[in-house]
Amino acid sequence: MSRPTVVLLHAFPFDARLWAPQVEVLAAAGWQVHVPNLPGSGGTELLLGAPSIDSVADAILADLDHRGIDRAVLGGISLGGYVAMAMLRKRPEIFAAAICCDTKASADTELARENRLRMAKAVTDSPQECGRILQQSMLTGLLGQVTRDTRPEVVEQVAGWLTDADPRTVAWYQQAMADRAGSLEVLGALDIPVLVLWGAEDTLSPETDQMAMLQVLRRGQEVKISGAGHLSIVEKTADTSLAITDFVAAVFWSG
Repeated sequence: MSRPTVVLLHAFPFDARLWAPQVEVLAAAGWQVHVPNLPGSGGTELLLGAPSIDSVADAILADLDHRGIDRAVLGGISLGGYVAMAMLRKRPEIFAAAICCDTKASADTELARENRLRMAKAVTDSPQECGRILQQSMLTGLLGQVTRDTRPEVVEQVAGWLTDADPRTVAWYQQAMADRAGSLEVLGALDIPVLVLWGAEDTLSPETDQMAMLQVLRRGQEVKISGAGHLSIVEKTADTSLAITDFVAAVFWSG
C-alpha cells in the first residue's frame, strides 16, 4: 500500500503556519505533508466571484490535481474542516482517511450567521481596525481558559496572527461561512476512518458538535485534548501532533 499525502487545511483567519508543529512531527515520521494556504491567506489571492466554501474546496482540489496528489489523508481545523467536508462531498474517492479538528458539520444558526455578517461589514467599513476587531471579538473564544491563564506566549502569538489578517479576506470568509451548507450527510456517507479531535475547552465547536459528527460516522474515532480550546493544535502542539501521527500510522501501518 502506497503512503498517502497528509493534506491539512488551516483555520480562519490564519494561514498555513498554524499547522507547523504537526507538519514537523508528521514529516519526521516519514509522511509527505501538504499544507496549502486557503485562497486569500498567506499572501495568496482571493477567489473571484461570490464568497463560497464550495469554491474554496474546488480551488484546493484543483491544487491537489496539479500536484499529482490522488490519494490523501485530509484534515482541517475549524474553517479548514468546513472546506474539507465540502471536498469530501465532491471527491470522496481520493481520500483514504480524514481528520476533523475543532470543527462542526452543522450550518450556522441564524444568530451566528448575523454575527459573521456583522463582522464582515465592520472590517469592510473600517479595514484599518481589522486587527483590533478580530482581537476583541475572537481571541477569548479561540483559546481555552488554561491557555489564557497560563500560556501568555500562545496568547501573544495568536493575537499577532489576528493582527496580520487581511480585512478583505476576513470579510470574504465570514460571508462564505455564513452561507455554508451543513455536512452531516457527507460524514454519514463516508466509509473511511475519520478522527474527530477537539480541545476540551472549545466553546466555538463544543462537545455537542463533536458528538453529532461521531454519531453519524461509520468509522469515527475521537480524541479529546485537555487544557485546550478551539485552537488545540496551537495550544497543545505535542498532544495533537501525537494524536494525528498515531491515527495516520494506525490506518496505514502497512504502507
